Amino acid sequence: MKNDKKNFYRVNEQIRVKEVRIVSDNGSTVVPTRQALDMARSQGVDLVEISPNAQPPVCRIIDYSKFLYQQKKRAKELKAKQVKQEVKEIRFGPQTDEHDYNFKLKHAKEFLEEGNKVRAFVFFRGRSILFKEQGEVLLLRFANDLEEYGKVEQMPALEGKKMFLYLSPKKAGVAKKSQQKMDRERREAEAKAVSEQGQGDVATAEMPAGGGLFANAKNGADALKKLNEGNEGK
Repeated sequence: MKNDKKNFYRVNEQIRVKEVRIVSDNGSTVVPTRQALDMARSQGVDLVEISPNAQPPVCRIIDYSKFLYQQKKRAKELKAKQVKQEVKEIRFGPQTDEHDYNFKLKHAKEFLEEGNKVRAFVFFRGRSILFKEQGEVLLLRFANDLEEYGKVEQMPALEGKKMFLYLSPKKAGVAKKSQQKMDRERREAEAKAVSEQGQGDVATAEMPAGGGLFANAKNGADALKKLNEGNEGK
């Protein structure tokens, strides 16, 4: 069978080394190339060299057309899984209010979670360039608030009338918590545990000895029984 020059795989008699390693679902074994060819012919398929630089070269015993189809399918699946990375822009003014800031922060989180880069910038119009320090503080806060979603590629830098900050996404699905957030969550958990413990102590202190409402009901029934017995004795 002629080899497909586009794929650069040697097949059957094109494999001229002394021995090859045959790999299959059951493992691998090294055999003389002539023996490997005989094995392929006996099964009505081909000997396909898949790793020519290995020592010895690695081959598979498989129908060559089927092998090419599998390779094409695998390449298509890998291409489909690749996320096309875009650069999304977030624009601020030097005096952006809190509501607008949070709105843009939410969008930046979504962009980074989707695997896109974020280019945030503060645009200084006219004399607002005098507030460039304020713009830098805003961008640094922005980077800090996005610490779990992206990493800083470039710290705030002034280019003309714009100050840019570049962020790239962290690995998809791995939103690593910042130490600051972990400490805050730990403190909140500890405070909640102390609060629940305090409520439990109050409930225990208010509960009558002997089992609370159930004990009161039982004691009341016993008292009523003794009262009835006394009345019958009279």
